[in-house]
Amino acid sequence: MLRDITIGQFYSVDSVIHRIDPRVKIVGVLMYLISLFLFRGFVGYGVVTLFLAVLIALSKVPFSYVIRGMKPILFLLIITALFNLFGTRGDVAFQWKFISITWQGMRKAMFMAMRLIYLIIGSSMLTYTTTPNQLTDAIEKLLKPLEKIHVPVHDFAMMMSLALRFIPILLEEANRIINAQSARGADFEEGKIWHRMRAMVSILVPLLVSATRRAYDLANAMEARCYRGGEGRTKMKPLKYHRRDYLSYGVLLLYFAGVIVVTHFIPY
Repeated sequence: MLRDITIGQFYSVDSVIHRIDPRVKIVGVLMYLISLFLFRGFVGYGVVTLFLAVLIALSKVPFSYVIRGMKPILFLLIITALFNLFGTRGDVAFQWKFISITWQGMRKAMFMAMRLIYLIIGSSMLTYTTTPNQLTDAIEKLLKPLEKIHVPVHDFAMMMSLALRFIPILLEEANRIINAQSARGADFEEGKIWHRMRAMVSILVPLLVSATRRAYDLANAMEARCYRGGEGRTKMKPLKYHRRDYLSYGVLLLYFAGVIVVTHFIPY
């Protein structure tokens, strides 16, 4: 399962989406996430499906790589769908003893599952196409006005960057621990669920120790380099808007306008 986690990792390839300014991509993800909660029918999800398909094609990130990142949330996806399926009242479509399924429940379960899938894929595309350094600079630039009310914008952006950097490092460390424990005879794939959960302890404990040690080493390294926050710091590659970035903003506005039109005039 840990080998299938791709969320938070950068996929290095030269594409149109990779070259877009990270500020545009962050704003685009926010607009995309808002649009997911505006849809009320199949036509709306058809619009977002087309938009997401074009985005993945332009990013040159393999579709199999994107889908592989969905495996870790499969359990959450099933639980969410079941809660909506059996917990929604309405016109009964199937009845057996105390089990009742309604047409409204099936519709809601389907839409919630699709919404969760699109939410994860859309959010992942941001990290697939943007390096942690670019994300840090973009977040700091977008939140710059908050410095006037003494919000530590640089510190917040730095924490986000470090968290994203640690995801692939910890996944690599977890894979090494799994291989080492498997060589000693540990089995993480077979047996009952509680046996596999107990076996996971042999992974989580050394992983936690390794993460703590890495965090401590990182703190010492930052202190040794006299790191004191963002005051007075300059950028080697300052962010600048280009023509493609303004065009991207235009595409996002057209997409959001289309979402509003579909939501109000084609609700089904």
